[in-house]
Amino acid sequence: MATYQLRNVQGHIQVYDRQGNFLFSADSEREAREELKDYAESAA
Repeated sequence: MATYQLRNVQGHIQVYDRQGNFLFSADSEREAREELKDYAESAA
């Protein structure tokens, strides 16, 4: 399973992959986790 990092940057969440590449941003951690689930499923 891939590893992702969520970073809180100035009030929004940025999501990065294992290599530190930016993937997307979201308004909240909950939204980021939902989008990450969709992202991971589409990448599989």
